[in-house]
Amino acid sequence: MRKLTLLAVSIALVLCTTTAGAESLPRAEPEAVGLSGERLERIGRVLRGEIEKGRFPGAVALVARKGRIAYYESFGVRDPATRAPMTKDAIFRIYSMTKPVTSVAVMMLQEEGRLVLSDPISKFLPQLTNLKVAVERKDGTTFDLVPAAREITIQDLLRHTSGFAYGSRTRNALVKERYAKEGVDARDQTNAELVDRLARVPLAHQPGAAWEYSRSTDVLGRLVEVIAGMPLGRFFQERIHAPLKMADSGFSVPAAKLGRVAQPFAVDPATGEKTSLIDVTAPPKYESGGGGGVSTADDYVRFAQMLLDGGRLDGVRLLSRTTVAFMASDHLGRIADSHRTPGHTFGLGFRVRKDVGLDAQSGSVGEYGWAGAGGTYFWIDPKEELIGILMTQAPGPSRTYYRQLFKELVQQAM
Repeated sequence: MRKLTLLAVSIALVLCTTTAGAESLPRAEPEAVGLSGERLERIGRVLRGEIEKGRFPGAVALVARKGRIAYYESFGVRDPATRAPMTKDAIFRIYSMTKPVTSVAVMMLQEEGRLVLSDPISKFLPQLTNLKVAVERKDGTTFDLVPAAREITIQDLLRHTSGFAYGSRTRNALVKERYAKEGVDARDQTNAELVDRLARVPLAHQPGAAWEYSRSTDVLGRLVEVIAGMPLGRFFQERIHAPLKMADSGFSVPAAKLGRVAQPFAVDPATGEKTSLIDVTAPPKYESGGGGGVSTADDYVRFAQMLLDGGRLDGVRLLSRTTVAFMASDHLGRIADSHRTPGHTFGLGFRVRKDVGLDAQSGSVGEYGWAGAGGTYFWIDPKEELIGILMTQAPGPSRTYYRQLFKELVQQAM
């Protein structure tokens, strides 16, 4: 009897060891948190139907309300090549859903008194001084390089009003050309090398003059490294991921977990083009604060719940309540006209809803969130105490449609 007891204890210890850190939020029946279980089931029916049509390989969908998970399902396959089924613990390349994590890191440093948002970035990264702006002439074919009217601030970087861009996306032809020449968008560089390259190219706009989605958050990643004196990935692990028990998040996936990585179709069914996602099988040279992260639905809902709970989760506080509210506020003001989504503005790390109308999608004033180029998406609705997370690896242009579809299926269940 004693041997059986010791065996049971040993098995329990092994299980605890192998699942250590694999935390999730508490579960609840949908009706207990003001959701309709019957209506939530529509999520599965609709997503399975899209998967059966070959639109995307698989997905994990999670809905939490009032601090508890009310819906959590996986659909389709994790890997189209092997037909391995999608599982809830699948690991996804989250691309730009890394940006809110980097933004939280910056705000943690502000709370420690190590920076203020009005600081010029050149205070910490001196090579970003005396930058030039590429201004298009009236003939539409040539550009003048004029001095920046003021320096780029940390707030500019957080809200994407720095004047930096993504070389493949910007409408400024000269900036696009110079980004390509200097290799600004390359992945075989360090965060420090990225900043050096950005220092050699012109800005697409005067700082503070327009919103343009950009390499700004990657520059913030380097800022964190300089101030904290450690690589960005280490800061994430020690200061954010470990305290929040985000066991499967980082910039790469350990060998023992590679079998859980979600994969896309080899060819995008919407465009017929070959699909290529970042390699996460080994620690990267470039720890992109703007788009290099990996995570799971379990991990990311803990990060989102920390924000919804005012910077605190399970007794661990990363930010003050006032800082989180500040991050989820309108930081564009008069610049908002340059933001491309009607009814929304931008805060410090994510899009923020200003109006219930204007946009074609329902929601609440004050909700905030962001998405990733690999197909992932999340939003936080403080008014409804709700979090929605959709994880897929479908990087084609159809991903915008599936975000909207998922969000409406969650909205109709309230």
